[in-house]
Amino acid sequence: MRTSPNRLIATIFGAVYLLVGVLGFFVTSGIGFFATEGANLIIFAVNPLHNIIHLAIGAALLYSGMNSVRLSKSVNTAVGGVYLLVGILGLFLVGSSLNIIALNGADNVLHLASAVVLLGVALSQDKATVASAHA
Repeated sequence: MRTSPNRLIATIFGAVYLLVGVLGFFVTSGIGFFATEGANLIIFAVNPLHNIIHLAIGAALLYSGMNSVRLSKSVNTAVGGVYLLVGILGLFLVGSSLNIIALNGADNVLHLASAVVLLGVALSQDKATVASAHA
């Protein structure tokens, strides 16, 4: 893991998103599962669905980071792409009835920043390692 930026970033992001998912349940008591406005976890709005999504993404990232460069590169790319989409769509969803994961402005910034880091690492690092795995 020390020699692979993809494994390292997947492991770190996975652990953080798992922690955020768990902590989110401490603040969302009484919040509807699909509530369009959630409870604040620091400055980020969360609802139970948002917490479950954080747990699933965290688990996928952590699992991939603990396994192989190829898997972590693939998961970093997939999660980064999804976060890019969520970050962009979130700009239009805040304040609407379609905001079923209770996004707010801080969430959008975090999702876009996560996308930049995950995609940046996935698309620029570990090229030789993955290429030699195909040989």
